[in-house]
Amino acid sequence: MPASEPAVTGANPLLQDWQTTHGLPPFSELQPAHFEPALRAAMQAHRDELAALAANPAAPSFDNTLAAFDRTGRRLARVAATFYNLTSSATSPELQAVQRAMAAPMAAHHSAVYNDAALFLRIAALHAQRDTLGLSSEQLRLLERVHTDFVRAGAQLAPAAQARHAQVMQELARLTTAFGQNVLHDESGWQLALHGEADLAGLPDFVRANARQAALDRGLPGHVVTLSRSLVVPFLSFSTRRDLREQAWRAWTGRGEHAGPHDNREVVRDILRLRHEQARLHGHACFADHALTDTMAGTRAAVQQLLGEVWPRALDAVERERQALLEVMREHGETGEIEPWDWRFWAEKVRRQRFAVDDAEVKPYFELNRVVQAAFDCAQRLFGLQFTPRADIPVYHPDVKAYEVRDAAGTVTGIFLQDNYARPTKRSGAWMSNLRWQHRNAEGGGAQLPVILNNNNFAKGGEGAPTLLSLDDARTLFHEFGHGLHGLLSDVTYERLSGTQVLRDFVELPSQIFEHWILEPEVLQRHARHHQTGEPIPSALVQRLERAQRFGQGYETVRYTASAIADLTIHSLADAEPPADVCAWEAGLLRAQGLPHGVGINHRLVHFQHLFAGSSYASGYYVYLWAEVLDADGYDAFTEAGSPFDPTVAEALRRHVYAAGNSVEPGAAYAAFRGRAATVRPLLQKRGLVPEPA
Repeated sequence: MPASEPAVTGANPLLQDWQTTHGLPPFSELQPAHFEPALRAAMQAHRDELAALAANPAAPSFDNTLAAFDRTGRRLARVAATFYNLTSSATSPELQAVQRAMAAPMAAHHSAVYNDAALFLRIAALHAQRDTLGLSSEQLRLLERVHTDFVRAGAQLAPAAQARHAQVMQELARLTTAFGQNVLHDESGWQLALHGEADLAGLPDFVRANARQAALDRGLPGHVVTLSRSLVVPFLSFSTRRDLREQAWRAWTGRGEHAGPHDNREVVRDILRLRHEQARLHGHACFADHALTDTMAGTRAAVQQLLGEVWPRALDAVERERQALLEVMREHGETGEIEPWDWRFWAEKVRRQRFAVDDAEVKPYFELNRVVQAAFDCAQRLFGLQFTPRADIPVYHPDVKAYEVRDAAGTVTGIFLQDNYARPTKRSGAWMSNLRWQHRNAEGGGAQLPVILNNNNFAKGGEGAPTLLSLDDARTLFHEFGHGLHGLLSDVTYERLSGTQVLRDFVELPSQIFEHWILEPEVLQRHARHHQTGEPIPSALVQRLERAQRFGQGYETVRYTASAIADLTIHSLADAEPPADVCAWEAGLLRAQGLPHGVGINHRLVHFQHLFAGSSYASGYYVYLWAEVLDADGYDAFTEAGSPFDPTVAEALRRHVYAAGNSVEPGAAYAAFRGRAATVRPLLQKRGLVPEPA
């Protein structure tokens, strides 16, 4: 901790029983200095629990080994969940210092747990006898998953390799922490001041209001553009100041690529070098092979087949879109090439001209609170859930809203926290996390209610003004809420199998399928109402939106797929030494793949937090496309039933997808919901990459 951090006196609230509503963390009592001692004490308590479990003189059984292991480390889990939610959503220099200090010790603790030879001996013995133990399907799934966790953490490696593996994981934890903090530094430290009407040219009222609020939040006069996606994208779409668009675009895409202490270029190379060593320790030629062994896809070939199915179709689609943009540019007297900071600007003009759809016309119908209520209403109509605001539930920031969640019978089944606004102390993007997982494996057989969080980064409306969302923002809110429902609807016995702790290429199905409801006409008619007049969104505008939906899909699909290709390719390199210049390597790869000039990609490697601020999506950015195959095919079940709220289909979706967690192999879970395996054609149709069926 920094020398200026005051010493903490008295009992550490993180290590006490929390006497708050629903047992949430006592956020108002917490100080950054509480976390390191609490984490270290909780790690020691966890080690003591595991030592007792491993030393049990009784022969290993499911109850005294697997179920008991699932119950260990609960104090550490609650302290760590509190800490990492704060470092993501409401960080500070003091919290970041603790995060850096504890990255390696936390990774070392994880390695120590899963490299405990006596403990693994008990688990391996059960795994070897698994077919003769008379286990339920959920118990068998827990045994298989825990055994896999141990193996992937190095439990079967020789002692020297195991020790080196632990060192690699500690160093990776340090580096991924640094990577994320470097990106946050570049995002929070940059702003583009807009001076007077000349700099505001072309910006509709909602963008001006957001830029004004961003300035107020930073104690600045006038208007500023930040690197929050919900502010920089509208600026790139509407500003007629091409020079300012270029400045914003270069700052947005240049995050992590600045010489100095926050440069991520060498951090990426160090991470790649260590991941290659990790893979080789496990007997794999490259990290992608290691990572993909525990996915639905299973192999690089399966991922490449999916990407290869989409990429050429997306290139054809984006070329058609480019021609449309060039046509409008020529009509406006522009003769140059489309640069990356121009694409969204001219695409917006095409949308207006061809489809009579203007983001400034659409946004007034998507006021934030109404979109939230639309998500809640869909959850109620599909799954019987009710969300009741509770001002007495402790939260970590005034922006956060807390809800008690009840089922159709009125029983409290979970707590939901929603944190919707961008701010300098919050990382970019949108995500779901938890403070507690649902399970029924507490000491004494008790159950634990889930506490689930959603984070978004919407630009806050001006003082007294509403926060208006783009359709893309509204989809993002529904997407993260779908993840939230995956945690809230979880109905499993064991914590390790709860909620979103599923294979990575299945985890996006519950989130992506929920996005479909935001564009259902009856949902729009009920909830998409003008924030000033209360009038429902006109049917004619909805029809125009539907017609316009596929325009831009080539652009979005190319940007996404290019990022997935870069991820898979760089993690497939068999050379232990990564490219000397990862930015030049990335540019060369994209040229070779035929990425058109002016399109760009979703995430460049130097700020690709999915890959390098952690390991969950490394070699796995393809999962959104994989899950979209499932969600497009799955949503067709409602279409076939004749209603987006068909109760039979909704119940099958709840039981086999949202409630099942990781208690069922994902392919089997999807087949149980749909009655068959998924096909890729609905995805291609959804994205406009193949003709509609006759």
